[in-house]
Amino acid sequence: MKRLFILLLLPMLLLTACKKDKVDASSTKAFQESINDMASSLPTLKQIKFNEALYILKTFGVEGKNDIEKLKNLGALLEGKNVQQILSLADQVAQQNNIAWTSTGPPSLGEMNIFGDEKAAEHDPNDVSASSLAIAVNPIMRDSVNGAQALQIVPRLLDSKGQNVSFTGAGLETILEVFNNGNKLLTAKNMMQDNNFRGFTLKLSSLPKDKIPDDKIDITVTVKTSAKTYKMSKIGVEVNPNALFTPAPAASTEDTDTSDATTSETTGTETTTAEPPGTDPKNTVSKFLGNLSSQNFKAAYDASQNPVWGSYDRFSNPTSGFGAVKNINVKNISTTSTSSSAASVNATYDVKDKEGKTTSLHVTFGLKNVNGEWKITSYKIN
Repeated sequence: MKRLFILLLLPMLLLTACKKDKVDASSTKAFQESINDMASSLPTLKQIKFNEALYILKTFGVEGKNDIEKLKNLGALLEGKNVQQILSLADQVAQQNNIAWTSTGPPSLGEMNIFGDEKAAEHDPNDVSASSLAIAVNPIMRDSVNGAQALQIVPRLLDSKGQNVSFTGAGLETILEVFNNGNKLLTAKNMMQDNNFRGFTLKLSSLPKDKIPDDKIDITVTVKTSAKTYKMSKIGVEVNPNALFTPAPAASTEDTDTSDATTSETTGTETTTAEPPGTDPKNTVSKFLGNLSSQNFKAAYDASQNPVWGSYDRFSNPTSGFGAVKNINVKNISTTSTSSSAASVNATYDVKDKEGKTTSLHVTFGLKNVNGEWKITSYKIN
């Protein structure tokens, strides 16, 4: 009997030992299997929060033209992370996008599955029936001297009678786009959980004054339900020109970009001490952080080829991207590994955002050598 018990127990122990406790994104199948393994080891309530975290990261943490591309980018973002690291990352993304969700709060988004449900659920919280979408735009953060500093943009789903649709527990992807004369100035995402959604706070300091010559913007909001996408625009919304962002003079940018240059006094021409291919990649990370600190986001973006960061608009977004950075205090940068084509650099630094909040980070940057230049291809918060 004892021998029989051991024989029955052995396969169970082997099955348990084979379960993964970190994300394996080597393929879509491996990604899904590792997520399922991680979820199955959690209590029921924490499984729900874990699935909610994955939904938030897929919806707001990565970009992609379709579901397959989003899953691929999500896998790259989560590679090697455990449950707690994923929950912490989802907390950061939710906070950056002003989403009223935390990993420690009660379940609030219903049953979420980033890989798609194998069979239809009895109730889909995102299957919200509405006839139209309305948006209200109001100036806020008024200054007695300088006027309104922001706009509150609140979308509402309406029924056929023009009344608010009542729903709860949803996770509707809501997108704000701001234009002037057809040129997109800003994109931001949020999540509508019910029709008491607080909307978007658009700080006018996030909009470049030189791109809004007539002091008017066009606002478009899109809300996606399971069955339908609703879109509404407001054209010619007036903004306070005194609150718009005025870029630093070009001379300041040149000073930043040529910080490693030396000038030859004998010839009057500029020569650089630019490093040859294959030199220490930590200099790229140092310049990247320096450009973020000086808010030279274009130079910082040009130093990267990270698919998770997506377009420049997403990278520099003041709500969900690096555009929220006010300054960075670097404490330490060190190269941990390097070859002729790839490198890894660790950096420890404090980030102060435009709200005055300071966060200490320890980040591992992955880099590759592209035509003799190191480019940042991955960014992992440890």
